[in-house]
Amino acid sequence: MSATMRRAKSVARAAHATIGQLHEDGHGGVRIDCSCGMVLTNGPDWTVDEHIRLHRAEARYLALSAVAPAGMPRLVPPGPGGRAPLR
Repeated sequence: MSATMRRAKSVARAAHATIGQLHEDGHGGVRIDCSCGMVLTNGPDWTVDEHIRLHRAEARYLALSAVAPAGMPRLVPPGPGGRAPLR
């Protein structure tokens, strides 16, 4: 992995850490905050741990896609300008 891609992955990891404590609503709902501002929750078919893992994976994907060399074969086609769109 190139230095640029390693750096992007590290920045994404640092920007998406859970903060605070787990909160329960008394009705089976669980939530925890991410340092990016998103609230990670459980749902009818997923656990809060699964949501945390998905959120971090999406953050890494977006960060790596933003710095990936143009022309690199991809599962998800890059957006305009040879880069995946950032959300």
